[in-house]
Amino acid sequence: MLTKNDLQELLDYQAQSPILSVYLNTNPTGGTIEDHKLQLRSMLKDIDAPKDIEIIKTYLDHEYDWRSWCSIAIFSNADENFFQAYPLAVDVRNRARLHHCPYVKPLAALFDAHSGYGVVLIDKQQARFFSFHLGELQAEARFSGEDVQRQKHGGGSQVTGRSRGVEGIAETPDGDTQRNMQEAANVAAKFLKTNNVRRVLIGGTTENVSAFQEMLPKSWQSLIVGSFAMSMNAAYGEIQEKALEIGAETEKHREEKLLQTIITEAAKGRNGLTRFGEILSAIKEGRVQTLVMKDGYKKDGYRCQGCGYITVQKLDKCPFCAGEFEHISDAAELAVRNVLQAGGSVKVVEDEKNTLDEYGGIVALLRY
Repeated sequence: MLTKNDLQELLDYQAQSPILSVYLNTNPTGGTIEDHKLQLRSMLKDIDAPKDIEIIKTYLDHEYDWRSWCSIAIFSNADENFFQAYPLAVDVRNRARLHHCPYVKPLAALFDAHSGYGVVLIDKQQARFFSFHLGELQAEARFSGEDVQRQKHGGGSQVTGRSRGVEGIAETPDGDTQRNMQEAANVAAKFLKTNNVRRVLIGGTTENVSAFQEMLPKSWQSLIVGSFAMSMNAAYGEIQEKALEIGAETEKHREEKLLQTIITEAAKGRNGLTRFGEILSAIKEGRVQTLVMKDGYKKDGYRCQGCGYITVQKLDKCPFCAGEFEHISDAAELAVRNVLQAGGSVKVVEDEKNTLDEYGGIVALLRY
């Protein structure tokens, strides 16, 4: 499973020779294994890295499990004996880059869109909890409470490490339901916190979902992004598919809202920027909180070989250290790396409404 530490290692890796980064969609719904290999050959035909290409092909032929994953990200630098492969449970767009550092922009987008999801299935007696990271199941648990069909005396709810004891609730079938919901909410809060969940989906009947939401601590209520109808006995694959579906739709709405916030802030001369040159200066100063760009955005630029300052202007000397500049083919990729290393976030969006086109394809929300 690809983790934040893995992403950080890729950000920290400084190659002395070019490294080949490959993102390949291998979803069986998109074609056969041979179809995907043909796509790979097409991507790599104009890339001059024969040793790395051979290493990647060998890995895919003999080690990669084509039927278990939706896509894969691979990074290879044969000259420095560096190779990392990360199978993914979510789709990526096919692309390949040969550069002096790993091409991490697609991974940054995946982390922003698909990490930190928690799912709770709830009914009057039971609850199931799931944590998803990049579409992959990270953890799961189950809670079983009082049988609400008949009154039980001397029994208790069943969940590891917990005991019954919700005070102030009557010993009636309705009381059992309320007590079960409250205990399930308590267990859910601990599960979600332990697994670093930041977006919550709840499945069940409308009545049960509504009752459960009210019993969650307000801090978790604010992180609920959607609900859906789902049987308590639903298969894992069905739950995963629904979580990805609702998550994608929710993310689209969040992106649209964020874009409007940045554009409004920029128009008022406050904490929004819509010009790439100004954005690069803000990145240099560590002021960018969130960088948002259209998928496929790429722009030439120049990087100071002394302090690493990036600009779209061709300057003789760096204004910060008087160093020499070198031309770079993708200044946006280096901007992404710098924002992530400074603790900011990056969103790579489809932008179906073409909102970003008016602003050159990239905008930024500032910390100050």
